[in-house]
Amino acid sequence: MSGAKVEFGHRRVVLAGGAAVVRVRSAAVTAVLAVIAVLLGCAALALGDYPVTVAQMIGAFTGATDGLERTAVLEWRLPRAASALAFGAALGAAGAVFQTFTRNPLASPDVIGLASGSYTGMILVLIAGGGWAALTAGSLIGGFAAAAAILLLASRDGLQGFRFIVVGIGVSAMLSAFNTWLLLRAELDTALFAAAWGAGTLNSATADNGWPAVVAVAVLLVAVVPVARGLRQLDLGDDAARATGANTSVVRWAAIALAVALVSVTTAVAGPISFIALSAPQIARRLCGTATIPLAAAGAAGAMLLIAADLIAQHLIPLTVPVGVVTVVLGGAYLIWLLAHEIRKAP
Repeated sequence: MSGAKVEFGHRRVVLAGGAAVVRVRSAAVTAVLAVIAVLLGCAALALGDYPVTVAQMIGAFTGATDGLERTAVLEWRLPRAASALAFGAALGAAGAVFQTFTRNPLASPDVIGLASGSYTGMILVLIAGGGWAALTAGSLIGGFAAAAAILLLASRDGLQGFRFIVVGIGVSAMLSAFNTWLLLRAELDTALFAAAWGAGTLNSATADNGWPAVVAVAVLLVAVVPVARGLRQLDLGDDAARATGANTSVVRWAAIALAVALVSVTTAVAGPISFIALSAPQIARRLCGTATIPLAAAGAAGAMLLIAADLIAQHLIPLTVPVGVVTVVLGGAYLIWLLAHEIRKAP
């Protein structure tokens, strides 16, 4: 940190002569959420039918522990825990992107149909008999096709946030109906596998497909960082963003492309996990006390929420259920509260 200084009011640290400005509270909240997420990830590595102590877990990473403990930690549990953290961060960041440029807290990939589009592409490839690479490609194509359809239908006379959400809800309903028809037409084994996947599950996050997806998510999250400043400018409105030097079209399309890619990669492995993208950005914004949604905090909140939901699904519920069932229950309660809160705010 060179030439750091602190400005009071909303406390900020200015780095490198003004090249970057970091809000102290936002940075602290992001760090705390990330630490909690990592601790929950460590709990996921230790818990299970074959419990592992902290010393054994550390030994598995350092090579001091061999045998079943090392296998349980590194081969059975680590890909799933890492996938939960990465996918939660991806969904949190994607939700933050859509809620920022639509300026609406109800905008999220699962509500506006992007997750359904990715799921459609995945089902079509699954029925055709493709492998994991083909499933990922199908999920990406389906997500981008759904986004293109929504943008085409919602972009008349300019892209407006409320119209984007309403059109997205309509596209989501149509895609859900189409997905149901595809499952009814598919063979029984394929339909059962796709239906279980459609609930949102991390059971498929193995070393073979989990690690490539984690790497892809990490690359996409890094690519989101340069877009973050433009998104903050967009949150002021298009006219104000242009006045401050932002190329609104480039920022909007780049942000949409990255957000769709994050959702599609997650859906290809874990299915459409609901409500993380809806709730994580708003939780982060309220904890940080900002008018805009901090992307880093939203990603950390998403990671914490998904790994916590997976722990509940695996260890706290007597019958093991897909993680998507837990996120739907918790997220549904959050959505009811959010709708009631928005209605009370309305004049």
